[in-house]
Amino acid sequence: GSDQFGADAAPANALWLRAIRSPHARARFELGNFDALYQRHPDLVKVLIAADIPGENSFGVYPDLKDQPVLADGEVRYRGEAILALIGPRAAIAAITAEELPIIWSLETPTVGIAAATASSVAPVHATRPDNILVHGNVECGDVDAAFDAAAAVAEGEIQTAFVEHAYIEPEAGYAMPLADGRIEIVASTQTPYIDRDEAARVAGIDPAQVRIIPTACGGGFGGKLDVALQPTLAAAARVVGRPVRSIYSRIESMASTTKRHPAYIQGRIGVDGDGRITAYESSADFNTGAYASWGPTVANRVPVHAAGPYRVSNVHNRSRAIYTNETPAGAFRGFGVPQSAILNERLLDDAAERIAMDRWDIRYLNALRPGDATVTGQVLKASCGLAACLDALREDWRAMLTRASEHNARDGVLRRGVGIGCMWYGCGNTSMSNPSSMRTTLDRNGRLTLFNGAAEIGQGSSTVILQICADALGLPVDAFDYVIGDTDRTADAGKTSASRQTFVSGKAAYLAGQDLRAKLLAAAEAGADASLNLDGSRVIVAEGDTKREVELTQYLDEGEVMEGVGSFDPPTKALDEKGQGDPYATYAFAAQICELDVDIELGTVDVLRIVAAHDVGCAVNPTLVEGQIHGGIAQGLGMALMEEFIPGRTENLHDYLIPTVGDMPQIDIRLIEDPEPLGPFGAKGVGEPALIPTPAAILSAIHDATGAWIDRIPALPHRVRDAIRDTQL
Repeated sequence: GSDQFGADAAPANALWLRAIRSPHARARFELGNFDALYQRHPDLVKVLIAADIPGENSFGVYPDLKDQPVLADGEVRYRGEAILALIGPRAAIAAITAEELPIIWSLETPTVGIAAATASSVAPVHATRPDNILVHGNVECGDVDAAFDAAAAVAEGEIQTAFVEHAYIEPEAGYAMPLADGRIEIVASTQTPYIDRDEAARVAGIDPAQVRIIPTACGGGFGGKLDVALQPTLAAAARVVGRPVRSIYSRIESMASTTKRHPAYIQGRIGVDGDGRITAYESSADFNTGAYASWGPTVANRVPVHAAGPYRVSNVHNRSRAIYTNETPAGAFRGFGVPQSAILNERLLDDAAERIAMDRWDIRYLNALRPGDATVTGQVLKASCGLAACLDALREDWRAMLTRASEHNARDGVLRRGVGIGCMWYGCGNTSMSNPSSMRTTLDRNGRLTLFNGAAEIGQGSSTVILQICADALGLPVDAFDYVIGDTDRTADAGKTSASRQTFVSGKAAYLAGQDLRAKLLAAAEAGADASLNLDGSRVIVAEGDTKREVELTQYLDEGEVMEGVGSFDPPTKALDEKGQGDPYATYAFAAQICELDVDIELGTVDVLRIVAAHDVGCAVNPTLVEGQIHGGIAQGLGMALMEEFIPGRTENLHDYLIPTVGDMPQIDIRLIEDPEPLGPFGAKGVGEPALIPTPAAILSAIHDATGAWIDRIPALPHRVRDAIRDTQL
C-alpha cells in the first residue's frame, strides 16, 4: 500500500495542464488571439500552442517515424488529437469553456476504415504516404501454389477485428519539474522510461541526459503505456513556464486520445494432406494503424512470422500492411497483432480438420512444432518448444469436454454446448533486432544489497521475479536487498516492458549481475564456486564444507558501495531478409487453451463456462505470478472475443465500452509446462502476452462447434452470432 501512482503526488506549487482536443476526425484550423481569454481568466498562466514547443513538435517510438505532433499545427488527423494546452491553477483552467477558445475549423472528409484508406481516390492522411501504407511485412518459403494444388483439403476464410481499448484502471498521470541546473524531472506512469526520456528531451529541446524519468507505480499498461502520452507535453510546458506542471487524464480523455489494439482485416487459406499434415499456408493481413505510426511497424513485422501458427509447414506466404486512417492511433496491445492473426489461423485449422474428419486436438498435436523443426523463417528450434507437452496436458480435459457437450446437446435445447481449442507461439522480445538489458547490484559496507533495475513494473510482477532471480544467482535472500526501479538517473536501460521480454531478457541480466557479485565475494574469501554465502551485519560469511571465512565489509573505506555486480544480456537474433528468412527471436513461448461454453441460438448470447490453459513458460520462477498473468490474459482475451469494440466518438467511457467483469469469468484451470530455455535465467521465458493470444481463438472455435457458424467479425456480439447462425441455417 505504500506505492505512489501517477496521480498521487506532485510539488505543492505545480500548475495544471489541460489539453484541448479536436472534436473532429479530420480538419484544418486556425487559432485566433488569446488576449481576451487571458483578460477573462486572469489566473490562466499560459495557452501553449504548437509554436511554443521549445524543441521538435513531434514524437514517436521509431527513430525515423516521429510523425505525431505534440500539439497539432493547423491540422488534426483524429478525434481526440491535442491542439493546445491550458496551463494554470486547476480551477482556473477547468472554468474555461470551449466556446471561449478562438478556434476556427475547416472540416474535411475523414478516411475511416481500411477499405476507404486503400481506395485509389482517397486523400492521403499524411502527404508523405500518398497510398496510406505505412509499412509492409513479408515471410515466404517453399512453393505455396504447388503445395495448395497438391493438398487433399483446402480451407479459406477471413476475419475482421475492431479497435480494442486497454482499459487499465489508472489513466495517464504525472508531472514535470524544471530543476535549477536546467534539467527536467518527469514523474509519470510508464512502460518505457528511456523512450520517455528521449522523446521528452527532443520536445523540450535539450539533451536526453538533461531529462530524468522516475516511473511511478503503474496501474496497468498492457502496451498502452509504451507510447508516450502526456510526457512530451508536460516537458514542454514545464520548460516554457519554468514551474512544475502536472496532468491527470480523465477516463474519457484517456480513451479518446490514446492508442488501441489494431483493427485487422485478414484473409487466409490452409492446405492439408490426407493425414492432416499442414502442407501450405497463405495469409494477407491489413492493420489499421490510425492517424499515426506508433507501433504499426512492429505489428506488421511480427505478424507474418507468427501467422501460420506454432506448426510445421514448409510452404508459406504471409503478407501484412499497416495502414493510416483518420482514426485513433493504434499501438501496442498485448500481442502486437498476433491475437488477431491467431484467430484466423486456428479457425482455418479447425475447418481443415473438419473437411478431413479429423479431431481438432489431433491435428494440432500432429503438426505441433518440436525441437529440431524449422519455423517459417528457416529458424531451427533447438530447445524449449513445449507445445506438444501443452496439448498432452489438455488431452483428458478435451475428451471430457467433448463428452459433456455431446450429452448436453442430445437434449436439443436452445442452449447449445460447444468445445473449442486454440494454440499459439510467441517470440519473446523485439523482432529481429538488438534487444539488450543491463542490471547492477551492489553491496555496501553495512551489509546491505541494492538491485538497480531499469525495467518498468506495470503490475505483471517483473520486479518481484527479477529480484528473485538476482538473489538466487547471488545466493543471498531477497529480504537482504533494497530496490531502485526504473529511475533513468540511477538504473541502466533495461529496455521496454513489452513483448514478454523482461523475465527472459532483464531476468538474465539480473542473473548475470548476481553471479558477478557472487564471484567477487568468493574471490575475496578465496573460496570455491560451490561455497555458500550468508550476511551477518557488516560481515559476509563464506562457508565451504566445514571451513568458514569472513569478508569484513567495514574494512573498506568507501562509505557507500563496497562491491558491485553487473550483467548485460542481448538475446541472439538474425535479421530477416527480404523473404522474411532469419532468426527473429532467441526463444518462443508456446501455449494451448481449450474452452467449454454455451450459446443461446435464439439470442446469440455466449456463456463461457470453463477454460483450461496449458502454457510452456520454460521455468515458473514465481508460479503464483505466472498464474495471475494467465488469468488476466484470459479475461482480456474473453473481452476481445465477445464484447470489446472501441468506436471513436461513441464508446469513450466504461459505460458504453464493455469489459468483462467477475460475472463474465469462467472457471479457469492452469497447467504449467516447464520446458527449460537454455538462454533464460534458470530456464525461464515470458508469459505476459502468450496468456491472451489463444483465448479468443478457443472461444470462437467453441462457438462454431456449438452452432456450426463461423464468426467473421470480432467481437462476437450477440447480434453477429445470431446472424451467423441464421446464415448457416439458410
